Amino acid sequence: MRHQPKILLLGDYSNCQRTLATGLRRLGCDVTLVSNGSFWMNCDRDIDISRRPGKLGGLHLYYKMMHSLRDVLSGYDIVSINEPNFVSLRPQLLRRIFDRIKNDNGAVFLNAMSTDLYFLDMLEDKNSPLRYSEWFVDGQPSRMYMAAPESWRAWHNKALVNYHRYAFSRLDGAVAALYEYYLGLTYGLPADKIAYAGIPIDTEALQPVALPDNIECVRLFLGRDKTRKLQKGSDYLEEAARRVIARHPGKAELIIVENRPFDEFVTLLKSAHVVLDQIYSYTPATTALMAMSYGLNVVSGAEPEFYDFIGEHDNRPIINAPLDLDSLTDTIEQIVLHPELISARGRQSRNFVEKHNACEIVARRCLDFWTSRINKNAASC
Repeated sequence: MRHQPKILLLGDYSNCQRTLATGLRRLGCDVTLVSNGSFWMNCDRDIDISRRPGKLGGLHLYYKMMHSLRDVLSGYDIVSINEPNFVSLRPQLLRRIFDRIKNDNGAVFLNAMSTDLYFLDMLEDKNSPLRYSEWFVDGQPSRMYMAAPESWRAWHNKALVNYHRYAFSRLDGAVAALYEYYLGLTYGLPADKIAYAGIPIDTEALQPVALPDNIECVRLFLGRDKTRKLQKGSDYLEEAARRVIARHPGKAELIIVENRPFDEFVTLLKSAHVVLDQIYSYTPATTALMAMSYGLNVVSGAEPEFYDFIGEHDNRPIINAPLDLDSLTDTIEQIVLHPELISARGRQSRNFVEKHNACEIVARRCLDFWTSRINKNAASC
């Protein structure tokens, strides 16, 4: 492909595709973002595909995707969907929309940034490369699994399983936003069809805040979806933080923000010193990386396997979150007892994001992979 491609980003999670669009545009690409704004986050998009409530809402969305937006959703060199369920419809309808997108455009890729069938297959495998996840810990069902086993069964509904297998078989390739999702992709696609890109962060827009060298009261920030406390372990993060505050009155405070629109959430985020993100991830995700771009400290996933995977052997500033409540409490307590380390760790965090997750860098990884797959397919014709 010799020209800069025309790209459609279809669907979004936590502003990821929107930020990818920013990076791609800075590289000179013509990009259109079509999404529901990541539900209540209300992230910016060029064209809205939010679903209205009820069956009539589903029919309206289906008609919109198949007819009203047909010209808008056609004629792109590259389409990147954020997951197989890129619109909120039943699998049978999703398959028809997927086929229309595939027929009316060039290559269709997955930007793996959430759960899909093969990711779950990987987690369930007795030889899984992950020791833990939100679904399993050391090979046993997790707290989330035990609390809502019907969620696992819903993911394995026959119609949904068939659709995911169908969509994966017709993808031109996939890039992963997280290390874990890259591993999951290996269960669904051959090695030459997958790549790691990372989560894009607009470091130009998210400039570092000034952290004092001497912090008398550490501001701990916990931003979360109130329906996903067990999935992210934010209930443990809250309890651990409250324990520390009780042990050391006046040394720390906890700010909890739930289900706020994205732009409001980001404004609140940068008022903190330390962001409590999640405990069941091997890697930092969007909230943690945005906080790091602001030069804040984060408690999140940061396993050695992740650092090794991205080739980072020197700068490892993320505070890895233990899974059990007592160890998590001890980890947060050490942060509060040593506030003099926060400022320097924040600078390391900013450097980490600039090196690995700046949206232009992630966009270049995606673009290079997409074009390599397209060129390979063209050469084989």
